[in-house]
Amino acid sequence: MAITDTLSDMLTRIRNGQMAHMPVVKSPSSKLRKNVLEALLREGYIRGYTEVQQGTAQAELEIELKYYEGAGAIRKIERISTPGRRVYAGIKDLGRVFNGLGVSILSTPRGVLSDNEARAQHVGGEVLCRVF
Repeated sequence: MAITDTLSDMLTRIRNGQMAHMPVVKSPSSKLRKNVLEALLREGYIRGYTEVQQGTAQAELEIELKYYEGAGAIRKIERISTPGRRVYAGIKDLGRVFNGLGVSILSTPRGVLSDNEARAQHVGGEVLCRVF
């Protein structure tokens, strides 16, 4: 079965893995997914990830989830921009997520950045997801 929104699929796997208290979840690999995971890693929402190649099949990402005192580090993760409805935001339009406790992840001309990094570099872009 073909997946039309691959990023949404990965976010759902992370969300479901957190609810089931799984230490590692797997997701097919792509450049966008790796860049989003790199932003989540920089912000401290996941422990890490590795890319695993198994023969001639598509590579998989093994995402190590992070927990603190039994609760997941990610309380809420949601997709904002979808393939049918793209959402763009300039630097002045970026609001704070949960009063600064969460982050938005953006796809900008300078790469995939968190909203804090985008503000520091004065660049806007497509709002991919919000994490709290």
